[in-house]
Amino acid sequence: MEIERLIPQRYPIKVVDELLEVNGNEAHCQLGLRADNCFIEPDGRMAEPGLIEHIAQCASAVAGYRAVAAGATQPPLGFIGEVKNFHCYRRPAVGEMLHTTIENGPEVAGVTLITGKVMSGDELLAETKMKIFINK
Repeated sequence: MEIERLIPQRYPIKVVDELLEVNGNEAHCQLGLRADNCFIEPDGRMAEPGLIEHIAQCASAVAGYRAVAAGATQPPLGFIGEVKNFHCYRRPAVGEMLHTTIENGPEVAGVTLITGKVMSGDELLAETKMKIFINK
């Protein structure tokens, strides 16, 4: 399924290429870093806010996948409510393929707690916990 059916973001802010798998509360996404990505800094590496946005868009893709499976024609709009314990171990460079795992936790009053981990190969690049509000 095309990622544009699952998330509301479009170029130049779109920072997820594909939702690879949804299995229960866990999902996997990927992003190939290109030079035209709006979060690429002059040193050729992705800015830390880009990693946060990438994780949030992966969570959005999961919500969109579930909404489309339930019959929605448009992806739901989501908002980051809180970023907690964000750690960036290394900023990825243009040409790297990012593989991101999202684990959905409980939903309380429309807010979903998620954990996100961004990998390049076997290397952990960034991880965080977020509260995401999805407008259903």
